[in-house]
Amino acid sequence: MLRDESTLRRVAWRQKSIWSGGVPPDAVRRAGRETGAVDELVRRRIRVEGVVQGVGFRPFVHSVATGLGLGGHVGNDARGVIIEAEGPEGAIADLVHALRTRCPPLAVVEEVTVSAVPPLGERTFRVVDSADGGPRTVSVPADVATCEDCLREISDPADRRHGYAFTNCTGCGPRFTIVRDIPYDRGNTTMADFPLCPACAAEYHDPANRRFHAQPVCCPECGPRLRLVDAAGNPLPGDPVDGAAAALAQGAIVAVKGLGGFHLAVDATDDDAASALRKRKNREAKPFAVMVADLERARQLCSLDDAEAALLTSRRRPIVLLDRLPHAPVAPAVAPGNTQLGLLLPYTPVHHLLLRRFPKPIVLTSGNASDEPIAHRDDDALQRLSSIADVFLTHDRPIHAPADDSVVRAFRGKQLVLRRSRGYTPEPVVLPWEFPRPVLACGAELKNTFALAERRKVVLSQHIGDLEDYPTFRSYGGGIEHFRALLGIDPQVVVHDLHPEYLSTKYAEELDDVELLGVQHHHAHIASCLADNGHPGPVVGVAFDGLGYGPDGTLWGGEFLLADLAGYRRVGHLEPVPLPGGAAAVRQPWRVAVSYLVRAYGNDVPAGLALLRRRDRWARIAALTRTPRHSPLSSSAGRLFDAVAALLGVRDVNDYEGQAAIELEQLADPTERGRYELPVSGGDVLRLRGADLIREVVNDVLAGAAPSAVAARFHNAVGRAIVEACVRVRDSTGVRTAALSGGVFQNALLLDRTTAALRARGFQVLVHSRVPPNDGGISLGQAAVAGALDRGRES
Repeated sequence: MLRDESTLRRVAWRQKSIWSGGVPPDAVRRAGRETGAVDELVRRRIRVEGVVQGVGFRPFVHSVATGLGLGGHVGNDARGVIIEAEGPEGAIADLVHALRTRCPPLAVVEEVTVSAVPPLGERTFRVVDSADGGPRTVSVPADVATCEDCLREISDPADRRHGYAFTNCTGCGPRFTIVRDIPYDRGNTTMADFPLCPACAAEYHDPANRRFHAQPVCCPECGPRLRLVDAAGNPLPGDPVDGAAAALAQGAIVAVKGLGGFHLAVDATDDDAASALRKRKNREAKPFAVMVADLERARQLCSLDDAEAALLTSRRRPIVLLDRLPHAPVAPAVAPGNTQLGLLLPYTPVHHLLLRRFPKPIVLTSGNASDEPIAHRDDDALQRLSSIADVFLTHDRPIHAPADDSVVRAFRGKQLVLRRSRGYTPEPVVLPWEFPRPVLACGAELKNTFALAERRKVVLSQHIGDLEDYPTFRSYGGGIEHFRALLGIDPQVVVHDLHPEYLSTKYAEELDDVELLGVQHHHAHIASCLADNGHPGPVVGVAFDGLGYGPDGTLWGGEFLLADLAGYRRVGHLEPVPLPGGAAAVRQPWRVAVSYLVRAYGNDVPAGLALLRRRDRWARIAALTRTPRHSPLSSSAGRLFDAVAALLGVRDVNDYEGQAAIELEQLADPTERGRYELPVSGGDVLRLRGADLIREVVNDVLAGAAPSAVAARFHNAVGRAIVEACVRVRDSTGVRTAALSGGVFQNALLLDRTTAALRARGFQVLVHSRVPPNDGGISLGQAAVAGALDRGRES
């Protein structure tokens, strides 16, 4: 043992500034003798687990170890990074400390374990080839936006990567979308077909270079190449980026191959081009995302606070929902009737180069027809998008794992994820609890993600989409197989929704040799919020969404649950109303409005409502509400929002999911503090009487109240009723923590008012940040429930 390790470390770190290429162990031994330390060399095997491959971790270890004068080696294996270090015990302690506290910015160290091995007399430290085999526990890194160093090279006419569209380093570039297998080495990525040229090979093997062991490293001599082709796949002459920029300037639709798939781009200031894209893509009204070159241009379109600017410029580069400036120079067809824009900044060199040559905002929307998976293979893109795009800006680096752009918004200075995909996937959600057995969580039907869980980690897939579409369902099955192989997880427990007709449920039921577990949809929502916050419960869970299958055979959606991870009790809900026509009522909010009017007034509905002008339509749907077979009961909060939107004339028909509720939120006057009454009644199971609220809305509509005031008073009423119900449950149970989940809590106005009021009443409030509150977070909740039940059996 060293008699004075701290003194030796001070000597070692003091000399680090003059060390170059590592210091021979005898120099460290001399330092030890100077301080009276015992001249003893030891060897330690150090295992590091977490997000430690593809993030510059081996170069970091090499630099620290050589700086400390250690011998040994570092390499990747299926579990993470494995190090053998030899030298004075104090220097090895410093290395271990650095691994835990000074890791590269993109790395996430989850565990460091150290064991003794016999010394070998190694005097130098090196990076060794990766080892195959063994259990796979390493976390694959997410894709990372182009860093400032690489951007400087792309901009420098004297640099050999000037204008090169695939420039990357250990700090940026493709990761998940190019990984075929682990360990994360070039041969296991789609870069395997691009052998390194001598210059890139020199960078790759140089410990002092930031491209040391950067797996996607390349240059114009050895890497992928851009090309511009027409809709038939025929090459077009000239520089591909110049050609794409010229096509945008002429009003054309350009398909652009990005990190996770193809996008469709048009000039966002050209209404004819944006309208043509809508028509060809069959996307009638859902807003398009807009890419701008930098923050300065973003501020010309939207108001930005510091939190929103940080989200826009983060390494993940998501689409950020922002309040649109009144005279923002964006075509009406980009986001019709919407007071917000989804903005994102460039995250690949291709995007940066394109926006330098076409400096206007561009629409950048998923490369697909409405509801289909994003196209990511060149042949598939040409087949599926040739009727939409005029030209294709593509390249010859394959995309192995498709991934849509992620979508977030800022809430109280933090991120609220609405779609978790590129830039986030497949980074794990690490929980405080162990999973006794590996789990596959199949997720929901809409906004699907699936998840695989083992040890303390849950790895959610990228956004898959709506499984009602067969190509999406096929992509779902392929994605599960890819994740199982990549992560080396063979699930023993498979969790699914209770709805027997969900395709995710049917997928689970067709698997062999697994234990199946059904989890109620809204319990999964609350469990997702608990897992997101690392909280075991119990909580008063408020699960407000569109629809979810209830064990009583009705469609739930406005629920109060006394819940922990392992179970729940329904302690309140919105009073159920019939949904005339079932799924048709989800698409047509006016039908739900009719149902609420019948519940509120019976046959004496007040005259004068615009909804009643087509009396034949009204009478037919009113009669349908009295036919249980064709009008299932639902306590859905989402449908209550739809009904109010229809009564205000905001929207009769949804062109995309949640449209009526989104427009109702944007209509609401944020300065309005008045509210209606949404009465809470009942004892053991509370009931919120939505029909009473509807009567107050109707009274104001007939009195000519401003729609913005009515919308705001409605939001305030819902928030006030949530608080009252939570207080009643707290008073009877003593539970003082509330968890808010479900798609309705994407509504920032409702979320903000409800959170503030609950905190004012003494509640701890849990909201989402790492996974979406909508059905994209369901898989995390399903996995968390399975793990809790397993732990309960063990105890």
